[in-house]
Amino acid sequence: MTILEVLQSSQPFLLGTCCVLGLFVGSFLNVVIHRLPIMMQNTWECDCRELLEIEQPADKTNTPFNLVTPRSRCPKCAKPIAAWENIPLLSWLLLRGKCSACKNPISARYPLVELVTALLSLAVAYRFGATVETCFALLLTWALVALSMIDFDTSLLPDSITLPLMWLGLLASLIPVFVDTHSALIGAMAGYLALWLVFQAFKLFTGKEGMGFGDFKLLAALGAWLGWEQLPAIILLSSLTGAVIGIMLMVLVKHRRDQAIPFGPYLAIAGWLTLMWGEEITLYYQQILSP
Repeated sequence: MTILEVLQSSQPFLLGTCCVLGLFVGSFLNVVIHRLPIMMQNTWECDCRELLEIEQPADKTNTPFNLVTPRSRCPKCAKPIAAWENIPLLSWLLLRGKCSACKNPISARYPLVELVTALLSLAVAYRFGATVETCFALLLTWALVALSMIDFDTSLLPDSITLPLMWLGLLASLIPVFVDTHSALIGAMAGYLALWLVFQAFKLFTGKEGMGFGDFKLLAALGAWLGWEQLPAIILLSSLTGAVIGIMLMVLVKHRRDQAIPFGPYLAIAGWLTLMWGEEITLYYQQILSP
């Protein structure tokens, strides 16, 4: 019996496999969330120096920095993290949230990202079963987790994630996985144009930029994955989610009204909810709107 047959015949094995896989992917996503914005900043600085014909610093040219190199280390004492200290979730618990060398606290966000990624992966496996839909839905889920956290930290939605995500959605439509190619193509175009028009209208009336171009690309990617039919639900859900969380931030942490709030995490949450229960959500709001 092959692994695929075992996954298809045993739901507990499928759920357990996806949950453990989610933990390890979440550990890798922590690396992506931390390092990708730094890599982008380094690239921008190098491009600016080349344009201005300024010599590159030695530490920028001789020290590689990417998702693999250098090894992860404690930010305070620079001790490299051993393999046993890098086991998702478990290592943080065993270390009691502190570096084994200098006892500097390790942010609880790292195990939380791992745990959330595992739980979302578990939910995807439960929803779609041992199917090709699960494989693609897991990829979309993991990308949305990374994009949400990066946007939350830096107000950036990297093209290196949003654009491949859009093309992967269009590729999935050729099978098709969630929607056909016709719906995916219109979804990608309509998703980008919808927020682009909102951006232009807001800028025209206020003279300010209400959102970044990364938001357009993320909604275009979601349109490619889920089709143009789901765009109203995604936009509605993201607006509601943003309003609720925005109010909570103002009440609980005294977030100022004039302080910008990244929109990418709300789009990601709405996109994931639509991925999981899009048809049910659409039927629900159609019933509300119908006389």
